[in-house]
Amino acid sequence: MPSQEDPLYDLVVIGGGAAGVFAAIIAKETYPHLKVALLEKTSSLLGKVKISGGGRCNVTHACFDPATLIQNYPRGSRELLGPFYRFQPQNMIAWLHKECVSLKTEADGRMFPESNTSQTIIDCFQKKLHKLAIAVHFKQNVTHITKNTLFEVHRENDTPLFTKCLLLATGSHPSGQKWASHLGHTLQPPVPSLFAFNTPTSPLKELSGVSLNPVKITLGPFSQKGPLLITHFGFSGPPILKLSAWGARFLYEKNYHHPLVIDWLPELSSDITYQKLLALKKAYPHKPLLTENPFAFPKNLWKTLLQLIHPLLAEPLSRIPDKILHELSQRLHQDPYLIEGKTTHKEEFVTCGGVTLKEVCFKTLESKLCKGLFFSGEILDIDGVTGGFNFQNAWTTAFIAGSAAGLFKI
Repeated sequence: MPSQEDPLYDLVVIGGGAAGVFAAIIAKETYPHLKVALLEKTSSLLGKVKISGGGRCNVTHACFDPATLIQNYPRGSRELLGPFYRFQPQNMIAWLHKECVSLKTEADGRMFPESNTSQTIIDCFQKKLHKLAIAVHFKQNVTHITKNTLFEVHRENDTPLFTKCLLLATGSHPSGQKWASHLGHTLQPPVPSLFAFNTPTSPLKELSGVSLNPVKITLGPFSQKGPLLITHFGFSGPPILKLSAWGARFLYEKNYHHPLVIDWLPELSSDITYQKLLALKKAYPHKPLLTENPFAFPKNLWKTLLQLIHPLLAEPLSRIPDKILHELSQRLHQDPYLIEGKTTHKEEFVTCGGVTLKEVCFKTLESKLCKGLFFSGEILDIDGVTGGFNFQNAWTTAFIAGSAAGLFKI
């Protein structure tokens, strides 16, 4: 038990990222009598918020139906359904509006501050922390945590903190996982998510910057459709990033070496593609297929694909046997490439893995194994695809954990 000199808190939050900061704010905003402390390992808060979305902060996504929203979470979708009925993107938009921060929606549904800078979100949260008199401690190296009636949070070169409730919001950092394990939890191993694919043997690398939409990409049991971007290292774009999320563990187990298959014409069947090629041959027998380009592909991409598939495809259509046109139609729908690694991509700061979800009550985000221990954000084995969904997980789990921690009784 603490002495009279030792600080006693109702809630200590470890982790000064989106989930930790918002959880501390919600707890204090909802229950003003609480004594709340926020511990951050570095010298500043909200580091990931600052750099996300190219410095604009993709706050959330304009998807307001919880049943649809959960489809963007490769891990945690079932567990998040109930929480999203309590706090979803509309609620976050309303909370920020109350704090005089307006968001704008882009064509793909991503939502950013109207100011177009993440600093607006950071300033909003920092102002709120100050207004609510939440004690923020920087450069906190938590050495170990013990639990008797109270939690004892031991810090390097400082006195321990005592608290009725402890909320871990340390993201994928190993320290938070270590403390969760020490307090009785099992962990799913962390694995990178949201990254582009390296295909060093791909003949398309010379077409860096070329994109096509829509394209369907298949990776083992996973498929995604959308705009594909060819890069100097391989493939990127929304369907690739989504595949890297859904297939995160699959790719990890394959050591990031596995075939992927591209359907360049997902709106057509291979039979319709073949019939279109035959009709083109009949209508323009003396013209080369390259100049006709019946599917409106970027010229360089079309030329490269024809060269890869068969040398006769450079000839006038009348000289191309029907069986070669059939081969072309098949290849345009099943074009194989080999993934030989993942790239260090600017969006690769999401991981899957973390606290096993069945050990957490999602009505409160409290541990089922350690009374008074709460979680929010990426420390849980939850991750979303790109587009604001990972931040929404942070806001939602933080709201529920912060609200529940304020009601906790020893």
